[in-house]
Amino acid sequence: MEWQFFFSVTLFAIVMTGTPGPNNVMLTASGANFGYKRSIPHFLGIGLGLVSLIILNGVGLGVLFQTYPMIQQVLKVLGSAYLLYLAWKIASSSLNSNNDTSAAKPMTCFQAMLFQYLNPKSWVMSITAVGSFTYTDESYWISVLTISVIFIVVQIQTSSVWVGFGTLIRRWLSSPKAWQRFNIGMGALTASCVVFIW
Repeated sequence: MEWQFFFSVTLFAIVMTGTPGPNNVMLTASGANFGYKRSIPHFLGIGLGLVSLIILNGVGLGVLFQTYPMIQQVLKVLGSAYLLYLAWKIASSSLNSNNDTSAAKPMTCFQAMLFQYLNPKSWVMSITAVGSFTYTDESYWISVLTISVIFIVVQIQTSSVWVGFGTLIRRWLSSPKAWQRFNIGMGALTASCVVFIW
C-alpha cells in the first residue's frame, strides 16, 4: 500500500471522528461528569462500533441501504429517538459523580458500541471509508482491515481530546447549580445533533 492511502485515510478519520457530533458531545459530558478514566469504556465502545461498521460495509451492508432506502429511514428515526433520550438523561442529571456516585453512570463499552448502529454519522463514516479508500483487487480485505485499524487508532486519540476537554471543564463547575446548567447545556447540544441526522 502506498503512503497516499495511509495519509488520505488518516486525514479522513481525523476529520470524521474529531469534529462535533453526537459521540463527541456525549464524551465531553462524560469527561466532565465522570472523569477521564471512567469514560475510557465509552470511547473504546465507539471505536469498536466504528470498526464493526467498516467491516460490515466491507462485506456489503452498504448495498442494502442503496437497495432498500427505507432501512436507512428507520435507522434515522431510531437514532433520533435514542439521541433525544440520551440528551434528556444528560440534561436531567444535575450532579456530577463526585457528589452522587449511585445516581449516574457513564456509558458502557457495549452501549457505546451499539449506539454506533443508530448514529447516522457513524454510518456515513464507514460507508464513505469503504467506498472511497478500499482497493478493488486482491488487496481489498487488507485495505478494509487497514482502514479499520487506522480508524480505531485515530478515534481513540480524538475521543481522548473531547473527554479531556470535559475534564478541564469539570474544574470550573464548583456548585450543584453550575453542574445543572452544564448538563442542561450538554443535553441541549446532544438533542441539537438530531438536526444533522435529517
